[in-house]
Amino acid sequence: MSLRGLPRRYFLAGSLVLPASLVLAQAPQSLTAREAYEAASAGTLLLIDIRPPAEWRDTGLPQGAIALDVETPAFEVRLAGLRLDHRGKRIALIDRSGALAASTREKLAGRGFRDILVVRSGMLGPGGWLAEKLPVTAYP
Repeated sequence: MSLRGLPRRYFLAGSLVLPASLVLAQAPQSLTAREAYEAASAGTLLLIDIRPPAEWRDTGLPQGAIALDVETPAFEVRLAGLRLDHRGKRIALIDRSGALAASTREKLAGRGFRDILVVRSGMLGPGGWLAEKLPVTAYP
């Protein structure tokens, strides 16, 4: 049966449902550095810096962030442990510019970590943590 054969009310009802389902399927996947700082300060977000130690030493860590190098063999196991230890908190990844965090988020989503966020522009990008002059902690 073609669309012409359907009563108009079916077509209108279907068009109203589709946008709502699309909105629900597109949960936020990223946040700004300032949003990440405020949520971490409020205790509702677990911020994880996934850069290598050399970069932590160069710039420091975002205040309140957990240093967890994405290249370590136990990265996913440690991340899963942090999720269990901090139930109810959202998790956001931060890196140098946002690119590594975004690709890591996609890889993790394929392995069941569907609620991970990315800090847009990371530490050094325009609008990132340092550009916003947000506090950092020295890395030993």
